[in-house]
Amino acid sequence: MKKLFTLVAVLGVLSVGASTFVNAQDEAAAQPDSALVQQQADEDVASTAAPVVEEQSLHKAIKTKFIEGGPGFMATILLVLIFGLAIVIERIIYLNLSTTNTKKLLNAIEEALQNGGVNAAKEVCRNTRGPVSSIFYQGLDRVHEGIEVVEKSIVTYGSVMMGQLEKGLTWISLFIAIAPMLGFMGTVIGMIGAFDAIQAAGDISPSLVAGGIKVALITTVFGLIVAIILQVFYNYLLNKIDSITNEMEDASVGLLDILVKYNLQK
Repeated sequence: MKKLFTLVAVLGVLSVGASTFVNAQDEAAAQPDSALVQQQADEDVASTAAPVVEEQSLHKAIKTKFIEGGPGFMATILLVLIFGLAIVIERIIYLNLSTTNTKKLLNAIEEALQNGGVNAAKEVCRNTRGPVSSIFYQGLDRVHEGIEVVEKSIVTYGSVMMGQLEKGLTWISLFIAIAPMLGFMGTVIGMIGAFDAIQAAGDISPSLVAGGIKVALITTVFGLIVAIILQVFYNYLLNKIDSITNEMEDASVGLLDILVKYNLQK
């Protein structure tokens, strides 16, 4: 589809160019003034060149702006984005693997307790991945010490699991803060370069200061884009962790109820 659009655009440019060329020949025949012919030719070139600029791909435009922003700060901002996304991807995979169907697990543990006792229930926890099953295993391992000890064990080990779930989030928040700072630093340096050029030339010319201001704006934009991207993923990870934490707490209460019922039946 993209190739088809490109082909249509090229044909459109060629048709416009052909029509303008024919019109130029007709006008040249009516007015053989060389100045008018040259002016018409310049207008034809401008009219046919404009669509070519519009056909520039997004990848090429980003690459061009990246080079114009300067290799120093732009490369640093790019590294921040790469490292931040690497941590984000690792956390997303880890959190998805940590998600457990707690209702199914509680039913399996209750059935194992009734049929095979505590050892069978612990075996169910061993065969289930995720922090919830690990917390349940720690609680079942201390059933013989009483429900209060089981509850304390669940709370303590739950805090350990929470630390593992939140691992790496501090680095993502650091990258979110660093990215716009690097962009603003590039802005300041670009403005300093613009004023240095003005001082060296002794005159204020738009073309003289445009380069420094352009670099300043480009670094700022890229720094903000990186921060926005990482912020979206950061909020997604926080929401995922909150969901898993709520499941852990609800499932822990359910496990305690099952153990109380099991002890009463003994």
